[in-house]
Amino acid sequence: MSQETQARIGWIGAGRMGAAMARRLLAAGHDVAVYNRTRAKAEALVADGATVVDRPADLADRDVVYTMVSTGADLHAVLFGEDGLFAAGAGPRLLVDSSTVDPDEGEAIRAEVTARGTQMLAAPVSGNAKVIDAGRLTIVTSGPRPVHDEVEAQLRTIGRAVTYVGEGERARLVKICHNLFLGVVTQSLAEITVLAQKGGISRADFLAFLNDSVLGSTFTKYKTPAFVNLDLTPTFTPVLLRKDFDLGLAAGRRLDAPMPVAALVHQLVSAAVGEGHVSEDFAVLLELQARAAGLTLEPEDAAVSDGLT
Repeated sequence: MSQETQARIGWIGAGRMGAAMARRLLAAGHDVAVYNRTRAKAEALVADGATVVDRPADLADRDVVYTMVSTGADLHAVLFGEDGLFAAGAGPRLLVDSSTVDPDEGEAIRAEVTARGTQMLAAPVSGNAKVIDAGRLTIVTSGPRPVHDEVEAQLRTIGRAVTYVGEGERARLVKICHNLFLGVVTQSLAEITVLAQKGGISRADFLAFLNDSVLGSTFTKYKTPAFVNLDLTPTFTPVLLRKDFDLGLAAGRRLDAPMPVAALVHQLVSAAVGEGHVSEDFAVLLELQARAAGLTLEPEDAAVSDGLT
């Protein structure tokens, strides 16, 4: 087995994304021990070959530890809390974090991690659990180049493409820019889909045309089942999208980069959260746009592809 396969890997965060990412490492034969705040989610990976630990601190002796949690506060807790990865002082040699956090917050965490003798790589991702399962996740990294080079083979097991963008927290800004675009595209897609339906065109037909046009994309294709059949099983919630818009608009102010369209979509996403849409998929923006247009949506029950399978 290769040196990568023999590396002892720790994984913190077994939610929808984290579990799917860890499962790909397990399928490739890696030794992976997993911690999740809700233990049952970690235990779901036992059948794939994972070992489950009780505390993040139990992963401190691993060669490399990956983290995938929701917020900067969550990341700080699993790293530096009472039972955190660094509870005993020392931690793993390498830390790879895929959480979406503010670059300044990431820089502060990096400084604490480095002070404890661990090298850190920021490695945010683009995609959801279905994208991961289809082998089409993409990853952006920043931090020490030697760390990127050492774990690149592992990252390419998790995703199909890995882009290194430099030192520090640059990958965090790339991911924030990505998620701003994600929200803007979804709102725009909702608006034009509602317009087409009000003109008598089924959502399935309109999106079939769009997906085969020059404007079709991996994203528009895998959002099509949600838009056509109104399956709002969450891949990414409006609450998490609002958090990323908060981070993105803050970055815009800090860097004097105006984002008027993003600012408007931020208000629409905030309105969705304010109306109680906190646990559905962010494709709920379609329903809110339809209501604003006086349109009541019904599932079309059409056989449409997500472009992934």
